[in-house]
Amino acid sequence: MNALNLLGRYEPLFDHDISQHESALRDMLANARCLVIGGAGTIGQAVTRELFKRDPAALHVVDISENNMVELVRDIRSTIGYGKGDFRTYAIDCGSPEFSALFQAEGPYDYVFNLSALKHVRSEKDPFTLMRMIQVNVFNTVSTLRMAKAGGAKKYFCVSTDKAANPVNMMGASKRIMELFLMRESLTQSISMARFANVAFSDGSLLHGFNQRFAKRQPISAPCDVRRYFVTQQESGELCLLSAMLGENRDIFFPKLSEKLHLITFSEIAQKYLRGLGYEPYVCQTEDEARGRAEALISQRKWPCYFFNSDTTGEKDFEEFFTDKEDLDMSRLASVGVIRNEAQFDEGQLLRFERTVNALRSSGSWTKAQLVEMFFEMLPDFAHLETGKYLDQRM
Repeated sequence: MNALNLLGRYEPLFDHDISQHESALRDMLANARCLVIGGAGTIGQAVTRELFKRDPAALHVVDISENNMVELVRDIRSTIGYGKGDFRTYAIDCGSPEFSALFQAEGPYDYVFNLSALKHVRSEKDPFTLMRMIQVNVFNTVSTLRMAKAGGAKKYFCVSTDKAANPVNMMGASKRIMELFLMRESLTQSISMARFANVAFSDGSLLHGFNQRFAKRQPISAPCDVRRYFVTQQESGELCLLSAMLGENRDIFFPKLSEKLHLITFSEIAQKYLRGLGYEPYVCQTEDEARGRAEALISQRKWPCYFFNSDTTGEKDFEEFFTDKEDLDMSRLASVGVIRNEAQFDEGQLLRFERTVNALRSSGSWTKAQLVEMFFEMLPDFAHLETGKYLDQRM
């Protein structure tokens, strides 16, 4: 199924900017050594493919998902094929001693791309996963950046999220806190980032879930009042590449809004998705009805759907890429806007956050309330609202 058509678009977002800068991108990467962290995730795979197409001197990929890493290699070999550079993958946690040893043995790297993240809003439902989110999204970022800096890297790129702009959930807030820590690190290491929308059919996403439900002949469930921007997997890789290679220190790239990129609800996509597969959506009034009538409806080329108004913690009814307090450059690229940043941060605030996290982890016991309080101290305007309902309580 064509993802662009499903999203109501007919042209890729970044073709013009990529073609305009293709020669420069290839020149920058020709003799470069690149490391991709979190390279087996959806965005990580897209970035790896974009780099591989331009044949850097070395392209090393790290991820904890051994199976996804295997598929990444098979996918590249089955499409692009082979290059002249040193292409290798490692099934390693970037927060582990093994990663440090790898960096010492195989580095230094000219460009380090960090796509590793806990990305789900549902990850904030318990204090243990939430603590891991802080460790992965914030402190693994800082530690891997410092390794890159020690090796003389030209640029450290880290993916952020549109949910970091006026965050309402802990995932978005963790990425906004990461951005603040990176402002401090930018004094001694050139960094850039990207904020972008949901990646259509990314692993674990609701659209990816549509594929899973269809394959298993199960009902499709989606909110009808939550609007999102979507980019394709390839577009996510291209935006990261443009930011990493063309961004100035502290720049955050994001897709410009245009007729090519617009908000769309999950329920709209679900109905277009099913019709594209030859089924008519059948809207059920309850989860029980959708489950109970699935077999009979599907046999009639109808697909049971349950659409609902969202009431779970951390959901925002629309998304945005920047705030009215941020300095924008909208003229540098045709389809990409740039948030320009000064190195503004509160050193005492960052130290308190780090010390509190370390103390809680060392104690072996903490509550979600303690972690939420830390987030509010870091982000006084954090618009988090705890409803007591989470996505795991939905079909």
